[in-house]
This record gives sequence, structure tokens and C-alpha cells, in this order.
Amino acid sequence: MKILVLGATGQVGFEVCRSIACLGKVYAPGRKELDLSDLPAVEAYLQKTSPNIVINAAAYTQVDKAESEPDLARKLNADLPEILANHSATQGSLLVHYSSDYVYDGNHQSFRKESMEGSPVNRYGETKLQGDLAILHSGCEHLIFRTSWVYSARGKNFMRTMLDLGKQRTELNVVDDQIGSPTPARLIANVTALAAHSGLESGIYHLAPRGHTSWHGFAREIFNVASRESEPLMLTADDINPIPTHQYPTPAKRPLNSRLDTSKLEQALNIQLPEWKTELASTLNEFLEK
Repeated sequence: MKILVLGATGQVGFEVCRSIACLGKVYAPGRKELDLSDLPAVEAYLQKTSPNIVINAAAYTQVDKAESEPDLARKLNADLPEILANHSATQGSLLVHYSSDYVYDGNHQSFRKESMEGSPVNRYGETKLQGDLAILHSGCEHLIFRTSWVYSARGKNFMRTMLDLGKQRTELNVVDDQIGSPTPARLIANVTALAAHSGLESGIYHLAPRGHTSWHGFAREIFNVASRESEPLMLTADDINPIPTHQYPTPAKRPLNSRLDTSKLEQALNIQLPEWKTELASTLNEFLEK
């Protein structure tokens, strides 16, 4: 079994490489070996390695910059998945792709189901949806995992940003009217390995921990856990002020409701996904032990 992981140095890609190592020979080219924005080079690499499974953990993830760099965002989030999907359809290989809660508009109060139509509110979400549709239209065997609010012990993410700010400031303002499920990269990777090993049926699946919170609630829990672990900080959870989205303007609009219904994935794999607070504690402890 040959497995190609693209975006192996990112948060999800790093964890995926660890989780799927036991399933076969893993190819994980870095940027110097393979420039993913060079689509002909990607096609050549696919032909050279002929992987049985392609795991696409690469993406343009700078939500605000995507508003001013739509072409680059589209190349990585839509054109690259299309290249991978067409190759997989021709070769009969499996494509695993990670998508986003941002493909939805977030205007409804209910949990989003996979069957609901995408209607993104920003350029990033538009390009992610284009990538999903390209995969579906290719006819290849695929697993598309739509996830939300990804973080890990490595890389740049909300958890690490909060901890850094907690060492510099005595007060923070954090948005409290955007709701979702903070999802650690390690959970995404472990589910990916299980799905690939079990032969999960092709389709779109929502992948996120149980429970939900706001960015403000996420920040408070980060500082609560850090405090229990005696991490030296200048502020506590009570020093974080809740503010509405309109008081924190950004170039890209954000969906207010990013709650994902994960029952399809749980039933298909016969699992119960963990609670987001439990996953946060494990991830934060991993970070503090580094």
C-alpha cells in the first residue's frame, strides 16, 4: 500500500503522517520537493509514485487574505483537489480530502447536515466548496471530511495564539456569537486512519468533536486548562471579555453557526466522537510538555 500525503508539514498533515504510518509506505513531499501550486509538477509526481491512497491535507487557509488573493486560494483549494480527483478516478485510487464548515453560510440555528447545500459567505469558503464539487464530479472514490476550527500543539492556531497573548496582556476581547466545535488535528488524523483501514463508503462526512462553544468559550477553556496545569500567564479566563462579531471587523465575513451534525460519521464507523473539552485538555497538555 502506497500512501501520498500532501501538506505533510501542516497541522493536519503532520498528525496524519503519524496516524497512517502503519497502513503502508508513506510519501510526504515537502515544499522543496513538490510545489503544490505547480499543478503540472503535482501531476508528474502522481504518475511517478502511483499511490493507492492520496490524502490531501494541503490548503490555502488564510481566510482574510483569500479576499485579496482569490486566484491563489482557488489554485490550492479548488484546482489542486480537481487534479487529485481526476488522477484518482483514472487510477482507481482513494482520495481523502479535508474541507471546512465555511462552505455553509451559518445563517441557520440547526446543526448542518452533509446533505445541505453549500452557500459560503467568503472567498475561502467558495474555493473550498469548489474543491468539494470537483471531487464529487470526478467520480473518484473519495472521503471528504468537513471539519471546523482546527488547532493542534504545532503550527499557528487559535489555542497557541491565546496562550501567547496570555503572556503579554492582562485583558482580551473575544467574539462570542460565532458557534462551532474546536477540532484538534490529532482527532482528524486518527479518524482518517480508521476510515481508510475500515473501507468507509465514499461520501462527505462531518468530522468534529461533540459539543460546541463560541470563540469566547473556547478561549476561556484554554485558560482554565492552562491554569490547572500551572502555566504562567498574565490573565485568567475571567479577564476575557465577550464581544459580538460586529465589534471585531475582518476582511472576510464569518459564518455565525458552524455546528456540524456528525451522526453520519459516527454511525458509519460505529464510534462516538469525544467531547471538545476533553480533546482540548489533551492537546494543550501535549503542547505544554514539548
